[in-house]
Amino acid sequence: MSEASEKASPQNWILLHPAQMKDLEVGDSAQVHAAFLVYMDLAEVRQWKEVTCVKIPELQAVLLEGREKEGAPIQTVLPLPVHRSLCHKSIRHVLDRGFPMLLCAVASDSTLVYQRMTDGLVTPDPPVGPFQDVGRRHHRKRRQKN
Repeated sequence: MSEASEKASPQNWILLHPAQMKDLEVGDSAQVHAAFLVYMDLAEVRQWKEVTCVKIPELQAVLLEGREKEGAPIQTVLPLPVHRSLCHKSIRHVLDRGFPMLLCAVASDSTLVYQRMTDGLVTPDPPVGPFQDVGRRHHRKRRQKN
């Protein structure tokens, strides 16, 4: 391995990540562990930019904030172990921060599932593909022919 490539990817790359993660005492070590797993996914796998940890004492939780890519708006991610429940008030507290929110369920096997949360209902995008709406009349005609 060349000296230039060693400088680009140091052997102790984990030391580049925030050390304050271990000092975030929120009363729920499972939530801190979930936050660390999500942090690593966002920073190392998905290559998000400016990922930071934010302690929210009211929720006894750690939030992550970051940008999906350079120049993109900040998003808030709430890492949550699957065994922990979540109430509407908690979701409202995170949404009131003013950033788009992702809820990340963290399973015991470290599987991560992201769900975008919005303030209110959002109309889904129309389906994409070569679909054709045949309507009810077409079905009636076909039934009459048989």
